[in-house]
Amino acid sequence: HVQLVESGGGSVQAGGSLRLSCEASGSTWSTWCMAWFRQVPGKEREGVADIDFDGRSTYADSVKGRFIISRDNVGNTVYLQLNSQKLEDTAIYYCAAGFAGGSVFRAANYGYWGQGTQVTVS
Repeated sequence: HVQLVESGGGSVQAGGSLRLSCEASGSTWSTWCMAWFRQVPGKEREGVADIDFDGRSTYADSVKGRFIISRDNVGNTVYLQLNSQKLEDTAIYYCAAGFAGGSVFRAANYGYWGQGTQVTVS
């Protein structure tokens, strides 16, 4: 079992930056691939970025060139740097682990989720 705790959300003006953190604890063998998703009311959870243990990453087209995912394997923490933020980046951001295979941007392929952290861009 893995516990995920996100932090770093908040309010920012368009064009600004935030950094989200997700600390994992418990059975960290499930954290070889971790991802960030986001969700707004009435819409499905959307994959934003993922990263594997070796640092290989993938980004959704909507955030490519603006967001950066990174990880600290010693501290079992994954980060998401949100730069050049747009109004449409407003969402609750979730950290995910326990990837079971398939598309890295499909929420159903992850077994563990954090509680989410709100990001509001105005």
